[in-house]
Amino acid sequence: MIDRRRFLTGSLAASFAAACGGSRKDSPSSPAPTSEPKPAARPAPKTILILGGTGFLGPHVVTTARERGHTVTLFNRGKTHPGLFPDVEKLQGDRDGKLDALKGRTWDAVVDTSGYVPRIVKMSAELLAPSVKHYLFVSTISVYDADKIPNADEDAPLLKLADPTTENVRENYGALKAACEAAAEAAMPGRVANIRPGLIIGPGDPTGRFTHWPTRMADGGEVLVPGDGTTPVQYIDGRDLGAWIVRVIEDGTTGIYNALGPETRVTMKDAMEACNRAAGGKAQLTWVPNDFLTKQNVSGWGDMPMWIDLSDMPGFGTNQNKRAIAKGLAFRPLEDTARDTLAWLETLPEDERKKARSSGIKRDKEEAVLAAWKAAKK
Repeated sequence: MIDRRRFLTGSLAASFAAACGGSRKDSPSSPAPTSEPKPAARPAPKTILILGGTGFLGPHVVTTARERGHTVTLFNRGKTHPGLFPDVEKLQGDRDGKLDALKGRTWDAVVDTSGYVPRIVKMSAELLAPSVKHYLFVSTISVYDADKIPNADEDAPLLKLADPTTENVRENYGALKAACEAAAEAAMPGRVANIRPGLIIGPGDPTGRFTHWPTRMADGGEVLVPGDGTTPVQYIDGRDLGAWIVRVIEDGTTGIYNALGPETRVTMKDAMEACNRAAGGKAQLTWVPNDFLTKQNVSGWGDMPMWIDLSDMPGFGTNQNKRAIAKGLAFRPLEDTARDTLAWLETLPEDERKKARSSGIKRDKEEAVLAAWKAAKK
């Protein structure tokens, strides 16, 4: 069996890259850039440069920023959803050395949704430092070396690169993101907000991680759910994260913030019941213990999205978010996210809908495990 941390961070690296606007080419082509809830007061308009901006999180930032009266510019390679936001200024280039389109320009703030390698973040941040007031870097809670520390906050120890020259994101996702944070702060000391989300979910999600659950509940019948329901889970709707990022820019907030929720502790049981309610309550949930799932080769996070056997990772799913909440981060109910995700899926062409639903345990395997569990209990 592969190491749990390595499996989880590898999965997070792939899904986070897709969510934040990486180069994944097989993601659904219809992001859902809605942004409620919105910040309350309308501030003075700002100019905002987004490095990326057309993946999953980026469109939520763009939409909220424009609704709030800000002027947005996108800088990317023009490969992910190039037709999105036709009336927004787009600068084409590549983070890895092709930054000429940014030279000689000024913005009030930069939102970096596409930085995974410190060398590349350093190039962008240093180029923009003389002409930008505020740099917001979208990082990740995977930066922490704190799986065994429950309720860890932003001061928890960070992962460090054994080889500072590596750029292998899948193998070193968390440590590279931590180094990216440091690179941004070094280029713009005192002007950086490092935002650390966890699992980003909701309409427009190209990873399918959360999507498995509301869609499976919508199909009804007996549904395999993992463990005993007490495992803590954390997540954030991409619309809530996008709206809060705009508020951070408006307020000129700097520092480090865990951007994940909800505000109070939620268990896997809470999450699964919310998904079932959103789908009409048609599913019968059958909870199967961790050890039995392991014997049946059912993997956490892969077969069972949002969940993993945490017997040696008691800190996972318990990160503190008080700092972000104090700065205005708010969360909609998970049931609303699940319901909106199902509605978004209905807007997609059939092939894209099928792709968006491809994550999680396959139906024939689920049926076999449920049958084996029933037989084992006799």
